[in-house]
Amino acid sequence: MDGDLPNIKRWVVFYPIYINSKKTLAEGRRISAIKACESPTCLEIGDCCKYLKLPFAVEVDKAYPRDFMQRGRVRVLLKNIDGTFYNPEITSRKQLMLKVAELVPEHRGRTMKQKPSVTHNAGTSKPSVTHNAGTSKPSVTHNAGTLKSGKGRRRKK
Repeated sequence: MDGDLPNIKRWVVFYPIYINSKKTLAEGRRISAIKACESPTCLEIGDCCKYLKLPFAVEVDKAYPRDFMQRGRVRVLLKNIDGTFYNPEITSRKQLMLKVAELVPEHRGRTMKQKPSVTHNAGTSKPSVTHNAGTSKPSVTHNAGTLKSGKGRRRKK
């Protein structure tokens, strides 16, 4: 960042739990669950701040006071030294949280999911049910090689 920025201790503190839709208000969420996103990380929040052209600092070693297992926070500077906003659209903490929660689901790390792989049903033991057109009873068939031999099977006498 720039060398003329004010002390980082005076920047807005932003914990990922503030916009986590899986948390309750008592656990620390600060916006509505509908507008929140699922399990944001401080790196995703930092990337959103970069996109919004806001100075930020990611502090990975810090923990959320109510839940010390939630690691990481982001410090964000909303105003210049002269009092003008870095981004005129974001003038408060609440607006910052809402905008970041809107951007995190579109983050490239989330949208570039693994390509779906082809799955085979060769190892399943579930029977498949097919309906024959001429009969009213469905026929049940098992996949070949899926039944266990020996233990656990009863024999009809």
